[in-house]
Amino acid sequence: MKTGVGRRMGGRWVIWTIGVLSVVGMVPAHTWSAGIVWPVQMPYEAPPKSDPVPDVSVAPNTKSLTPEELQRAEALLPLLEGKQEFWAMGEFVHLGEPSVPVLTKALTMPGPRVRYNAIETLSMIKSPGAVPALLEAAKLGSELPRIREHALRVAVRIDPQQAPPAIEAMAKDPNSVIRKAAAFEARYVRRKEVIQPLIDLLGDEEKFVAMSAVQSLWTLTRHEAEFHDWDASNKQDRQTWAQEWVEWWNQSKDTFELPEPKSRKQAG
Repeated sequence: MKTGVGRRMGGRWVIWTIGVLSVVGMVPAHTWSAGIVWPVQMPYEAPPKSDPVPDVSVAPNTKSLTPEELQRAEALLPLLEGKQEFWAMGEFVHLGEPSVPVLTKALTMPGPRVRYNAIETLSMIKSPGAVPALLEAAKLGSELPRIREHALRVAVRIDPQQAPPAIEAMAKDPNSVIRKAAAFEARYVRRKEVIQPLIDLLGDEEKFVAMSAVQSLWTLTRHEAEFHDWDASNKQDRQTWAQEWVEWWNQSKDTFELPEPKSRKQAG
């Protein structure tokens, strides 16, 4: 057998032979055989463990704002739009829940980006005290649909118990995008008050609104209604199928209790 050129690789000499690749010291010579490549496992060295990173985050403020902090919060409002918007959002988050009365003023300021960023900031602060203002923004017919949707979504995530009146109002909105938002978000509102608005949406002119409504109804009630192909339905089909839910609800609403939400099965 002819031996070719040797090369140092990874601290070991690798010798090239005709049909053979072997690592000196790893494969015994008597196992060499022309035409066979013997796999070699190189020793593994685990990387050194890094030192734990200290927590250097600053906890949000929980105390009432001082006059200076209040003035600072007011000055941050116009900065929610522009090159410093993310910094301004972070400052509001640091000021914490006491800054919510100031931050909610941005929901009525000119400039849709200011209003949207204010909603996003409130979603990070997670204060139930912000929910009434968010729901008012969600119901406002003159507001942009994407901002109304976002306001409802954030309000429901913070405190769904406050949302039923807004769900009911938005379910009657002339904009189908808003009706769908109400139908979709209602599944996270575990209150009987949202059942009737959802049933009213089953015969909606727009199929995607009705489908969101029926999916929310199944999620909330687990009522085993007769199966229908909602995806292939027309308005007349949906209005007919809605009557099944109307009859069920008229018979059940006085005694009906929302079932407990299904919990995900833990992996065994």
